[in-house]
Amino acid sequence: MPIYFYSTRDNYGCFSNFSAHGVKLKDKWWPTSEHYFQAQKFAGTEHEELVRLAKTPKQAAEMGRDRDRPLRADWEQVKDDVMREAVRQKFLTHADIQKELLATGDEELVEATSNDYYWGCGTNGTGKNMLGKILMEVRREIRSAEGANTDRVSPEI
Repeated sequence: MPIYFYSTRDNYGCFSNFSAHGVKLKDKWWPTSEHYFQAQKFAGTEHEELVRLAKTPKQAAEMGRDRDRPLRADWEQVKDDVMREAVRQKFLTHADIQKELLATGDEELVEATSNDYYWGCGTNGTGKNMLGKILMEVRREIRSAEGANTDRVSPEI
């Protein structure tokens, strides 16, 4: 049965990029993974730092979507990798939410947003759910790394 998430106030709220779990990336502290993700749309410009300093993840998202700011030319090619980097770092940094992610087992994780058909499932469930897919990928990576750090040898499947 899929696990749906969206609001930071609901069950699995830590899976949201708006959750208050900061990350250190590019030698800087980012208040949320949303701050980092949105700022990377303007990497190497003064806008990157302005987004990092946004008071809330919602403000960071609004700044990131502002097309008066100079969106980097390769954004469509790198956005998945930027999200993956932010999500991976978030769950490697915070043991409590890493435990919550691993506790989901092999369940499908779905960002239940009606207005986003790329990162979420969209209104009718036909969205790509890329955030959910990245969370599941990070979950597998962490689980695999944990397995590599034990003395047990797992049989090949």
